Amino acid sequence: MSKIYLQSLGCSKNLVDSENMLGILKMKGHTIVEFADKADYIIINTCSFINDAKEESINSIIEAAQLKQNTNIKIIVTGCLAQRYSYDLFKEVPEIDILVGTHGYDKIDLLIEKFEAEKDKVINIEMDETIVEDLPRELLTPNYYAFLKISEGCSNNCTYCIIPKIRGKYRSRKIEDIVKEAHILADQGIKELIIIAQDTSKYGVDIYGERQLHKLIQKLSKIDGIEWIRIHYLYPEDFYDELIQEFRNNNKLLKYFDIPLQHISNDVLKRMSRKTSNEQITHLIEKIRTEVPEAVIRTSLITGFPGETQEDHNMLKSFLQQYKLDRVGVFKYSREEDTPAYRLKDQIDEEVKEQRQEELMQIQQAISFANNNAKIGNVYDVIIDEDSGENEYVGRTYMDSPEIDGCVFVNSKKKLEVGNIYKVNIVDALEYDLIGDIEDEDELTQ
Repeated sequence: MSKIYLQSLGCSKNLVDSENMLGILKMKGHTIVEFADKADYIIINTCSFINDAKEESINSIIEAAQLKQNTNIKIIVTGCLAQRYSYDLFKEVPEIDILVGTHGYDKIDLLIEKFEAEKDKVINIEMDETIVEDLPRELLTPNYYAFLKISEGCSNNCTYCIIPKIRGKYRSRKIEDIVKEAHILADQGIKELIIIAQDTSKYGVDIYGERQLHKLIQKLSKIDGIEWIRIHYLYPEDFYDELIQEFRNNNKLLKYFDIPLQHISNDVLKRMSRKTSNEQITHLIEKIRTEVPEAVIRTSLITGFPGETQEDHNMLKSFLQQYKLDRVGVFKYSREEDTPAYRLKDQIDEEVKEQRQEELMQIQQAISFANNNAKIGNVYDVIIDEDSGENEYVGRTYMDSPEIDGCVFVNSKKKLEVGNIYKVNIVDALEYDLIGDIEDEDELTQ
């Protein structure tokens, strides 16, 4: 059996694929190692969503190829970049031994066996849209939270996005299969489930004929050990009343609304082929804040989309200033070949994109600082992520998803356990983070 090192790049959906690959390989007797130079096989699970992600993936492959020059290490490239540029990768980086697209990761053990038997390059980029269930997982997250993928692919076909071409159409998993996996995670000590998909709000439409996310959440909430349920990637056009009611009434479902809006100008939204409008977006925000008073809204925006005028940009600035969203990520438009937006006229200069991004982020930074200052004196449940030593800890509230949002710096004279949830009194604020003290010395039980 071989020693395996895996580097997972890109989104949380990619991370789950990586965890499945490691689970399969470990089950087959392979050993997982922490350092690339100790491995027989290096697996690089790549991303190619935007240019920066492609560059990171390519640099990782080149680093592995350089390491291979003085060793017998074999290189496996998997994921989105492998699916999108398979033959180019083999041509440009001959050191790659095995190449696996977005649909073949569940066969990783068989592909290694094939390579070992034939001693020749192996490629698998077939688009098999069957969802394989009951795959083992070797978690790469801390032992108290995990991502739970509820669907594969995407059918939205936004003009800037390559995902449907490399991940396939939207396919929901069955409720019983998702709940079964969640039980396994809970048995492993997972307290926070983070529900992910390319578009979680469409869950169930393809297999049940109607939106079923709220029913799935109800079943997940009954699992002992699961204390927090967080949902990512809720598209604005697919919000529905039963889901909002679930947010309002379900104590385990965090009041965290991750809604990728991308823009607010109807002209830009139309060119993006988004299925929503300025009026629908603002109505949804007002509805959420009315019906779920503790709601925290997170979004991502794209600046510099082809044809975006100064007026469009000003609309985006005014929108941020008026609605004061809690969490905002601003990304420069990345021109991706094989997408409809690649061919659009009036591409925006990179300098203009950077200037607009900076303007939007400065507005949001001030909003975030004001929002955080308003939290001083409040008490929140905080899950501890890190023990920094000397009675200092780092944690998160329901308002903060790991890796992408802010944190709470917690002071406590009593030792706190990583992964446990405590009551924390907020005493100070930074632009994106909070500072707090333990309200009482007893661990919160929910």
